[in-house]
Order: sequence, then C-alpha cells, then structure tokens
Amino acid sequence: MNLLAVENLGKNFGERVLFEGLSFGLSKGDKVALIANNGTGKSSMLKILAGQDAADEGEVIFRNECRVSYLSQDAIFDDSLTINELINSAHNKISVLVKEYEKAVDNHSKVGNPQTEKLVEELTAKMERENAWDYQRKSEQILSKFNINNLQQKVGKLSGGQKKRLSLALLLLENADILLLDEPTNHLDISMIEWLEKYLQQQNITVLMVTHDRYFLERVCNHIIELEGGNLYHHKGNYAYFLEKRAERESNFDVEISKAQKLMKKELEWMRRSPKARTTKSKARIDNFNKIKKKATSKRITQELNIDVKMDRMGGKILELKNIKKSYDDLVILEGFDYTFKKGERIGILGKNGVGKSTFLNIITGKEKPDSGKINIGETINYGYFTQGGLAVDESRRVIQVLKDIAEFIVMSDKRKVSASQLLEHFMFTPEMQFTEVKRLSGGERRRLHLLTVLMKNPNFLILDEPTNDLDLLTLTKLEEFLLQYKGCLILVSHDRFFMDKLTEHLFVFKGEGEIEDHYCTYSEYRAKQIQEEKEFKKIQHLEKENSKVKAPKNKLSFNDKFEYDNLEKELAELEKEKKKLEETIQNPNIAMEEMMNQSERLGEVINIIDKKEMRWLELDEKQQ
Repeated sequence: MNLLAVENLGKNFGERVLFEGLSFGLSKGDKVALIANNGTGKSSMLKILAGQDAADEGEVIFRNECRVSYLSQDAIFDDSLTINELINSAHNKISVLVKEYEKAVDNHSKVGNPQTEKLVEELTAKMERENAWDYQRKSEQILSKFNINNLQQKVGKLSGGQKKRLSLALLLLENADILLLDEPTNHLDISMIEWLEKYLQQQNITVLMVTHDRYFLERVCNHIIELEGGNLYHHKGNYAYFLEKRAERESNFDVEISKAQKLMKKELEWMRRSPKARTTKSKARIDNFNKIKKKATSKRITQELNIDVKMDRMGGKILELKNIKKSYDDLVILEGFDYTFKKGERIGILGKNGVGKSTFLNIITGKEKPDSGKINIGETINYGYFTQGGLAVDESRRVIQVLKDIAEFIVMSDKRKVSASQLLEHFMFTPEMQFTEVKRLSGGERRRLHLLTVLMKNPNFLILDEPTNDLDLLTLTKLEEFLLQYKGCLILVSHDRFFMDKLTEHLFVFKGEGEIEDHYCTYSEYRAKQIQEEKEFKKIQHLEKENSKVKAPKNKLSFNDKFEYDNLEKELAELEKEKKKLEETIQNPNIAMEEMMNQSERLGEVINIIDKKEMRWLELDEKQQ
C-alpha cells in the first residue's frame, strides 16, 4: 500500500540549492534510510515531509488519513509541564482518544440515550483502529526502556539528551502510519538502541530515517536512498548492499569519464582548427563536443579529511588514577577506581545514561574534582577533549575566524605548515563556507568544526565524548581512518557500535553504583558474551521452574509441616530481634566484664539456633514450591 509520494521536490536558501527534482515514495512496511553528506538538506527534507517547512518546488502527497510523526534533532516542549502532564496533554493523540472514550462511556452509563450510544460506538471503532486498548501498558514499557521514570519531573529540568529520549518515547506512543526520524539513536545508550532496532523491525511500521549508525542501518533498513551530486540513487537492500552498489557506480562513472577524456582530446584538435558552424554537420559536431567536454570534466572532487597533525611527544608517565572516589549525594560514580594508562592505549567506555561516563572524563581532564584519591598526569600530556556540549563560540563569527583564534597555521606530521584555510578545506569546508557565520552551519558541520578545533591543538591524549552524533558517513569514515593512525592515547565514549568496534579493544563498562568492569575485547565480543550469559541464565530459570513443577505433587506440605513452617517464621523473627539486642549490649563500652561474657555466650547459642531453624525452614519452603 503506497503511503507517500514525493514528486520533483526542491529546496534552496537564497543562492544555495540544497536539492531539486527529487522523487521517491514510501509503501507500508518500508524501512528507508536517507544518506547524504552534511549540509545537503537531509533534515530540511524531513521537515518538509512533516509539514514544518515548505518546499520551493514539487509536491508531497500522502494517502488519505495517513498519520505522520516526526522526530527532530532538537526536541521542543513546554518546559512548565511535568512529564506526566505532557504525556496526557493534547501533544499525545492516543492519550486524548483514551480520555474521550472513557468520558463517553461514563456519560452513556449515566444518560443512556441513542446519541451517547452512537458516540461510544464511534470511539470504540477509533480505539480499535489506533490499537489504543493496550495504551497504558505500552506507555509504561516504552518510557521505562528510555529510562524515563520520574513522571513528576518538570520538562524544563531535563537535559537535551533526556528531552530527545522523551520525544522519541512520545512519538512511538502515537501509533502513526509513517515515522520520520532524524538521528534517532543520538543520546540513546546501547541497550536502548538495541531495543529500538527490534521495535522498528516490526512489519507494520513504516520508517524514513536519517542516521549515521551503520549497525542500525544494517539491521533495520531494507531500502537506502542516497543523495549525491544533486541526484537520488535507490538501493533496495541494507547498508552492506548499498556500499557494494555505490562502489560499482563510482567505478563505472570513472570508466565513462576516462573514455570521454580520450574522445575530447581528439575532438579538441578539430575544434582548434576553428571550424565554422555554417553547415548542419559542423554545428552538430560542435554541440557534441560541448557535451563530451562537460562529461570529461565532471569528475567529482572527493574532499578528503587530511588531519595527520603533529602530536606532542609523550614521556614515560602518562596518567595514573589511584583510589578515585566520586559521588553526588546517593549517586555513586566511582568507588576506589585505580588505573595506570600506557602509551597508545585505546579504551572504549560503555554504560547506561546517568552512570557517570562524562563525569569520569571530566575528572580525568580536571574539569571536576574527585571526592578523594590521587590523579597524577605526566608533564608531557596534552589533552584534546571533544565534549557533548558542542562548540562554544560567538555564533556571529565566521568559520575561518574560529580557527584563526586558535592558530594561524598548524604543523603536520611531516613538518609542513598548513594554514587555517587549507586545513578547513581538508575538512570539507569550501572557501565559500569558510566565510559563513557559525549560526548558519548544520548540526553536522558544527560538530566537524568543533572536532577540528580540538585536533588543531596537537593533542597526544584524545578524549572523545559521543563524537559521531550528527556526522555524515563520509566524515565518520575519514575520522576512523585518522584515529586508526593516531599514535597517542584514546578514550572513546560512543553509542556507535561500529565506530567502537573499529577503534577499541579494551572496555571500561560502567555498571552503576561505582562498579566498573574491565574487559579486554571489542564491543561485539563483549555483547556476544553478555547475550550468551543471558541465555544461560534464562535456561537455568526455565529448568528450575520445570523441576519445581515436577516435584511439587510429591513434596506438598502436610498439615503438621504447614503448622511448623508458619511457626518457624515467627520464631526466626523473634530470634533475630534477640540477636540484634545482644549485639547492641555487647558493644556498650560501659558493660561489666561478667555481663559481657554471659551475653556473648547467649549470642552464640542464639546464632546456632537461628542456623538450625533456617535450614529446617528452607527444607519446608522447598516442599511447598
């Protein structure tokens, strides 16, 4: 069933053309990804489809009554509402429908006329159509998956990442026909991403998304649309299929250009003899030459990320963390953490949102102080810290000025001096873009500039906190290539599993409550081990359940056993009270020696009695399972 048709869509900002003449469609169950470089209009296209922006040309046609839900990169809510008020407000269509239905049923039970009966029937049909009967359970499940538990919290108190997760949860609850998702995995931890993957794989869900997460693309999408050079290329398959077909297309394109260049050389000799277009034949040949020339000179210039900067020399001492402790009230982040970093280490950090990953990085770099412990940093260590906070500069400044504020030039590994302008070009900022104000950059372009400002300081210890958010696939690939060649220490926090797998083989896994596990493996190896352990645990649970079912008829408690079992619970409770009282008495510094000896002897007797009675209670407890 065709849900959406896009015909000859075009959008521009003044003289800058984002795209034009784009046509494609969506059918029920399609899971489509839109892939393009930063600044080519991916987010603008989603906004147009969502009705939040207008196209300059073309049409967007939805099937009648097709409902669309849109997840933007920046969630905007009424900050004065609590989360619960937001969920139950007009923002959520299903919630409104459930309230209307409940009100209509209540009214019909009081009045009971044909009008109220008709309204109940209409709303019942809507409830069926929207699958709203299960709304309460589904809302609790989805909110829990995205770690949204305190429903009385004000929306204005949430971080940007929390708002993005809340926005995604509300969108999934709307039960729309088409989901438009702009970077849905940003600000989600890995367990949330894996849950979202399974959710979107359902056959009845139709999705058009923009994402840089390659594992997510691989596992969710069955169709990829590539916007490149102003043209749309369709790939019916997942990310691996897309890479294969794109490589074939580019290879064929190179062959065509090579042929055109050879033919142009031959035709150029004829043109230099100054033919006059007096005959139809001459005019046709001149026109043909112009076409050949256009083809021969259409070789796309692939802009490369050349960021092989000179790294400061590292001494023998790098970074030592000794018995580091950190907590915020009852939230424990680090509880006696010890580690000594070695040259060239590449450590990935995993953990759910809120367990303290960013706090850990801030402690390492001195932005936050630990509660106790020692941090010894080598004299030669020069940190490069890419934070989630983004680029903090005057929005009216031009891109080139931002870089020149740091340095006029940078020394590369081969001792060449590269100017700020040249370095920006290597980072895919054209000369025109270099004089663009920062506020006019797309999200991915801003992060690319932020990354460049970090690397320009020649760090030998790189700390990257979610560097992949909003970056396009070309930038990600080139960044990976740089980091694979990087000789310094690297700490990486990322929800991008592909990125993590490629760059790290040592993991710090933050479990919460100050517990940090150390694993010498890739993310995929760690996750495979986790899944196997979960399967074994479930298998044991299943076997125990089955065994208890078999044993239950044989070991059913007799009347006397039941009487003994109930009395044992009471006796154990009384003995525990006596034990506690004896312990408190013995610890009293003013107690006489003889009294302490007597009380200690009685405490030993009570402990033995408790042990025996607990063993008997366990025997009886197993019988009644």
